Amino acid sequence: MTDLHCLTIAQASALIRARKLSPIDLTRACLARTRMLDHRLNSHLLLLDEQAMADARRAEADIAAGNWKGPLHGIPIGLKDIFATAGIRTTAHSALMQDHVPAEDAFTVSLLRNAGAVITGKLAAWEFAIGGSSFDLPWPPARNPWDVALDPSGSSSGSAVAVAAGLCLGAMGSDTGGSIRGPAAWCGIAGLKPTYGLVSRRGIFPLSFSLDHAGPMGWTSEDCALMMQVLACHDPQDSSSVAVPPVDYPAAIGAPLSGLRVGVVRHFFEKDLVTDPETIAALETSLLALQDMGASVADVRLSPFGTYTDVGSLIARSESYAIHQHWLRTTPDSYGAYARHRLMAGAFVSAADYINALRERTRLIAELAEVMKTVDVVVFPTARCPARPLGEDSMASGFQPFFNRAFNVTGGPALSICNGYSHTGLPLALQIGGRPFEDALVLGVGHALERALGTRRRRPVVKP
Repeated sequence: MTDLHCLTIAQASALIRARKLSPIDLTRACLARTRMLDHRLNSHLLLLDEQAMADARRAEADIAAGNWKGPLHGIPIGLKDIFATAGIRTTAHSALMQDHVPAEDAFTVSLLRNAGAVITGKLAAWEFAIGGSSFDLPWPPARNPWDVALDPSGSSSGSAVAVAAGLCLGAMGSDTGGSIRGPAAWCGIAGLKPTYGLVSRRGIFPLSFSLDHAGPMGWTSEDCALMMQVLACHDPQDSSSVAVPPVDYPAAIGAPLSGLRVGVVRHFFEKDLVTDPETIAALETSLLALQDMGASVADVRLSPFGTYTDVGSLIARSESYAIHQHWLRTTPDSYGAYARHRLMAGAFVSAADYINALRERTRLIAELAEVMKTVDVVVFPTARCPARPLGEDSMASGFQPFFNRAFNVTGGPALSICNGYSHTGLPLALQIGGRPFEDALVLGVGHALERALGTRRRRPVVKP
């Protein structure tokens, strides 16, 4: 079997379960591809060759003995390097933590290991999930596999790059202001920011206590659903974790969309932020596909997008400074310039501004909940434009290319999928948001659109 790196999690899992694909061969192929290509992509900070092969051999033995653990058994998965790994360096892509070795796995990492996933590596990020595509760190920034001169966005940059390039089949990312969905958009993959509290954050280096989310990144919405089946687990040691009845996420894949009510937040991309015409055209094509599948489409209105940006920024800056203030005062030179400047901005946010931002957030949550009584999902672009040159991301240049903060502020699920390509062949992206804890519905809509639009047949070509 050739091109193992092009398999989705769903495809590889079915082959592994049927004993037609060896987890050893699959893992070996991913590791070999990483060694061949990653000197151009910089997606990995640490490749776990020996451990990954040992995990793959264990998975193969367990499956041969009739102990198949589920769809992630034997599947190569990468981790953004803010997820703690027991006995394995976890750096947050920062010189400040380049020698940090945790004693325990993050809760989500334990879930993945228990499900039989093969952890292949620790992946590049923006420094402390905020620092932008920086060149003043111990490791270089990740590069977009569609064109290595372009930015993959962040902060889950290495996760998106590794999945898009076929270096692993799935990856974990985190999302405080769009850090899963932005890289998913510019790298042409699927990425889910789950409902706040649905996926544990214990053992993940925090950026903003009330805005941080952890979630899956895969080539398809279906792959994200398979990962969510493992990740959506109550963690009593995480105070933000919510105990909810179990959901069969894979079962939502393939459900009919007849009767689905779709709300288009048109003013976000037609008035609030100037948006690339090809992005808008791809959105209109997606709306026609939804209508062809039996959904109804209508425009809905929320507060201006800038309100979400302002609220999210004030909250995130305040909370991130509270986390980093000791190190910023004692070892500021241990940070790269982008991260240091952005984190220090929180020192100048007053308590009154922070409290008023929290109050405005409550209003925005109520406003969206009212709108969601009239529709089942809302849609708008993930990004205003295709990927831009490396460093021209929202963190480094002040340019704001993404429509992501709305769902960090309000907490509901939001999925980015590839819904087309620009005239230069770069991925375009659609964002699908839903009511809290209706993540399965959002994933089902994403899957239906991916199939209808046929966007999952094109992969980036990375030359060795």
